[in-house]
Amino acid sequence: MFEELRPHLIELRKRLLISVLCVGVMFFICFAFNAKILAILTLPLEAVLPEIAKQINFIEVQEPLFTAMKVSFFTAFLIALPVIFWQFWRFVAPGLYDNEKRLALPFVLFASTMFLLGSLFCYFVVVPFTFKFLIDFGANVQNFKPVISIGSYVGFFTKLMIAFGLAFEMPVITYFFAKLGLMDDDFLKRNFRIAVLAIFIFAALMTPPDVFSQFMLALPLCALYGLSILIAKRINPAPKDEI
Repeated sequence: MFEELRPHLIELRKRLLISVLCVGVMFFICFAFNAKILAILTLPLEAVLPEIAKQINFIEVQEPLFTAMKVSFFTAFLIALPVIFWQFWRFVAPGLYDNEKRLALPFVLFASTMFLLGSLFCYFVVVPFTFKFLIDFGANVQNFKPVISIGSYVGFFTKLMIAFGLAFEMPVITYFFAKLGLMDDDFLKRNFRIAVLAIFIFAALMTPPDVFSQFMLALPLCALYGLSILIAKRINPAPKDEI
């Protein structure tokens, strides 16, 4: 059995190595610009901080360095996404038919675009709303002075960005599963309740422990699930006698 799996494991190692090398190269490039990248990432926070607490702080001695590395890695990952998706496709391609292999370029383009759209939605909509609510609650309602740690903020921020990027991949996955004949609209309709439960569990795990940010991830995900049903119905509709 191991001998049968060995070629697949070798191929998987090759694809992972290429992806890791790409992220590694981009990491060193991004690290050279980490201050500028960090300035962009902190704009939503600075916009909602009170005037008396505009300065962002660090608590531990190593925190600025680790934060710069984390920001550089996150940016490198985003830039390398097309390569990562391409390597994933190259890994699964040998098991596909020739007509299915032609979906490679659309898959890479759509998957990269949707992850970017999810990240942008998070940056421009979710993060400002979430941080304004949380900081206003602490500063105005409870009369606390916000002292923001840059390491905590970046960890919080990148987690949200990745969550929304992954969430926006749902229509892409549905499209290609439907195109390969592995999913139809009837399957998605039958599992709607389970999907909604899974969506809210995912939102609770990937967002801060406040109901607003959880709903701001869960509601777009539910809308994307509805869009996925329409996509599956268009690409691979269920036979009439199965509905």
